[in-house]
Amino acid sequence: MTTTATQETTKTKGKLALYWAASCGGCEIAVLAINEKILDVAAAFDIVFWPVAVDAKVRDVEKMPDKSIDVCLFNGGIRTSEQEYMAQLLRKKSKVLVAFGSCAHEGCIPGLANLSSREEVFEAAYAQGDSTENPDGVRPQHETPMPEGPLYLPVFYDTLKTLDQTVPVDYYLPGCPPEAENIWAAITAILEGKLPPAGSVIGPNTTVCDECPRKRTEKKIKKFLRTYQVKPDEKTCLLELGLVCCGIATRAGCGALCPKVNSPCIGCHGPNDGVHDYGARLMSALASVIDSQDPEEIDQIIREGIPDPVGTFYRFSLAGSQLRRRKKQVAGNGVKRG
Repeated sequence: MTTTATQETTKTKGKLALYWAASCGGCEIAVLAINEKILDVAAAFDIVFWPVAVDAKVRDVEKMPDKSIDVCLFNGGIRTSEQEYMAQLLRKKSKVLVAFGSCAHEGCIPGLANLSSREEVFEAAYAQGDSTENPDGVRPQHETPMPEGPLYLPVFYDTLKTLDQTVPVDYYLPGCPPEAENIWAAITAILEGKLPPAGSVIGPNTTVCDECPRKRTEKKIKKFLRTYQVKPDEKTCLLELGLVCCGIATRAGCGALCPKVNSPCIGCHGPNDGVHDYGARLMSALASVIDSQDPEEIDQIIREGIPDPVGTFYRFSLAGSQLRRRKKQVAGNGVKRG
């Protein structure tokens, strides 16, 4: 027989869903990095949908009443029709939808494929790879006829979208992946009803430089260096040593973990409030420390020290930026080509 206390606990438990779209899966593992606090999550929530860990079906979610899921942590960008459908479904069923991690927030590494067309992505994956053996040139098809009936794969879109380019998002938890303490802080805020205004990024509105213990003076850069070209000391600002450290334009919240181990910040926490394009903000910040007034010298410093501008300035944010993707060209027949 169920006791009154148990009945009360069951009544007050929330419903939690987690979903993995176009991402590496690191965010799924990061949830477990809260260690024994996962038991507190289990005590506060019934996990009603988590395909990577729980045996639940999409049809189970489809049958749930609208807004019956209290919180959904959605990680990954939107690359296929299936992911788009799941984003729409979980938005419909959830009271609070969190863009969980950089891929959902800004597009992250999968979003760099927006530099290529769908056909170019397939060519690289199914023809050009050194480990690829595909003599018949087979490509994924949305529909494949079979004797038993057609088989279907999700449609692979030409452009990866962020979660909020697909459905309205309530909150953003940045990071690649989010740090365990930030995940727990967000869960605690949800449990205690102490969330910031809807649409907010859950995290401090300062920069990684504010968390970094390295000594900073007046930054004047004559040359940008690659990480293999310098062995930094443990005290000097990495940007002042010539390394492209993105902490100057990146939201805090990680504790400056990378600079603390002699590795420059790469920008996975995205921009601060009010910044509409992370890459543009980072370019502006780096331009301010170049010690030259000569346009030709400045151009040379950038070309030699930053050979991959998109991968440097938009590594995590291309899909969510004002650039979004490579410009599509319209052929003579009116057909757009990536």
